[in-house]
Amino acid sequence: MPSVGRPWTGDILTPEGFIRGVLSHEDGRITRISGDSIPQAQAGQSGLPIVLPGFIDLHVHGGGGADVMDGGDAATRLCRAHARHGTTSLLATTMTAERDELRTAFAAMVPLAQQRPTGAARILGVHLEGPYLNRDRLGAQPDCTRTLDLAEVDALSAQVPIRALTLAPEVPGHMDVIPELIQRGIRVQIGHSAGCYEDGVQALKQGAQSFTHLFNAMSGLHHRNPGMVGAALAHAQYAEIIPDLLHVHPGALRAALRAIPNLYCVSDATAATGMPDGEYPLGRQRVFKCMGGVRLADGTLAGSALTLDVALRNLLSLGLGLEDASRRLSVHAADYLGLADRGRLQTGAWADFVVLGSDLQLQQVSIEGELIELAHA
Repeated sequence: MPSVGRPWTGDILTPEGFIRGVLSHEDGRITRISGDSIPQAQAGQSGLPIVLPGFIDLHVHGGGGADVMDGGDAATRLCRAHARHGTTSLLATTMTAERDELRTAFAAMVPLAQQRPTGAARILGVHLEGPYLNRDRLGAQPDCTRTLDLAEVDALSAQVPIRALTLAPEVPGHMDVIPELIQRGIRVQIGHSAGCYEDGVQALKQGAQSFTHLFNAMSGLHHRNPGMVGAALAHAQYAEIIPDLLHVHPGALRAALRAIPNLYCVSDATAATGMPDGEYPLGRQRVFKCMGGVRLADGTLAGSALTLDVALRNLLSLGLGLEDASRRLSVHAADYLGLADRGRLQTGAWADFVVLGSDLQLQQVSIEGELIELAHA
């Protein structure tokens, strides 16, 4: 028998804009959306809830006290923690680590990648953030860097698909291997890089498609030495950015939003996300959550405690419209991964959506038609 979900009435954001109407779904897929078009400014003004595409986070290390590098049930725990804040699908993101540590983390994710547990966000694959980085731009990554090894990449991806891979293109051997990664269906991202502007431009020509946590852990912009940031602002179609208003100044965020057409937002969340202040794991590192941020003992920013429902409100505080802010948290990430059935509310797409009140606080989350218990419930 088909599984028919509750129909949702509200101001629904479709690819064509907002409609005031009804969304129906069956067996985890949207079967019908009907209603009348309304201006963006009227969304949420009638007393009806706002229905947006579920959030897609392509850079998640942890959440709810769990770190993906812990193995065991850590990936399930972090997926449940982020689901309670509106993230309906994500890339589990690894830290720079030794080979055996990465194999252990990947092996633990195999069952979760094959079947989504109840109450959890869907794992779309892995974002391999390192170990192919520049040790001069490690940020909070441990010093386990090495030159990219295609055999290692293939072995890991045979366990759980690697959908995105961060590398420093200026490291000898990395520029030439980018096309081979692209042929494997892996999105190459430039990050943790001390490379120059020309390195960034060349990496994009080789097939790199995005920049990892733009501005952070990369060579900065100077008007006579534009660096990796300059390459991204001048040439990128896609880049990820952390909109916690701590990693990136609002002015820099606004510049990136104007320059990069498909800039998408990520949390870079750690085990500290959704947890009280204190000490938490980040791979083999120990990090400390306090005053809304997450840092190493020396004060270096070390991921974040951000959730994407907060990211939405942060974007709106910068003056973005609701439609644009939603795209930065859903459709651009889906398009980057080549997913036509996620990140948008239309017939045939997965029933991944968030229901918000007029105050933009979460009221409900649906993941593939399953209603999720919220963090504040």
